[in-house]
Amino acid sequence: MMRCASYLCYSEFMTISLRNLPKEVEKAILETSRREGISLNKATLRLLGAQLHRPAKNSDFEEFCGTWSSAEADAFDAALAEMRQVDAADWEPAG
Repeated sequence: MMRCASYLCYSEFMTISLRNLPKEVEKAILETSRREGISLNKATLRLLGAQLHRPAKNSDFEEFCGTWSSAEADAFDAALAEMRQVDAADWEPAG
């Protein structure tokens, strides 16, 4: 297998056989092929390429910025302010 894989890497185009595709992957390939009028090979390449060029999932929650009304933002800030109150009794030594 390794000899074959090494050989294929030197060629301009690599051939890969996929077995046991999950049903949802098969369905996506078939739907893309039919919808765009392209071969199964081109549909597979298009779907793979789309996944490779998909932007990395960020964790800065940018998609939520500006979605609250002023009243919602004020209510949230008020709830946070209440949670940030320090209760001195919580810091007294036990005993």
